[in-house]
Amino acid sequence: MGLFAGKPPAHLGVTNGRLAPCPASPNCVASHAERADATHYVDPIGFAGDARAAWRALRAAVAGAERARIVADQDGYLRAEFVSRRMGFVDDVEFLLDAGARVIHVRSASRLGRRDFGVNRARIEALRAAVAARSA
Repeated sequence: MGLFAGKPPAHLGVTNGRLAPCPASPNCVASHAERADATHYVDPIGFAGDARAAWRALRAAVAGAERARIVADQDGYLRAEFVSRRMGFVDDVEFLLDAGARVIHVRSASRLGRRDFGVNRARIEALRAAVAARSA
């Protein structure tokens, strides 16, 4: 791990069918945030077709991402740690499959610091594009 890895927050995971809410700081995005919250809300990753295929595409996209490590993968929940190149800051990124709604909910949050300069949002958008490309 990097110089500024920190420890994984205790609240990660699924509670009552939802990923944890974002903190007030602007270094987190989540699809379970309120749509009106432009700082934190990001669309879930939508998919057409088979949910298992979409989940495989997501897993492959995360596993193939630079400086990413999958730390949990079970029953439609995946958590990965992404480490920044220069200082070793760690972001916790979570995914929750909702096969009935044909979406994968997302949450990406920095462990330390207050700002992320848009890194978490950009990561989710890059993964969204990778899943779409792999699912096509």
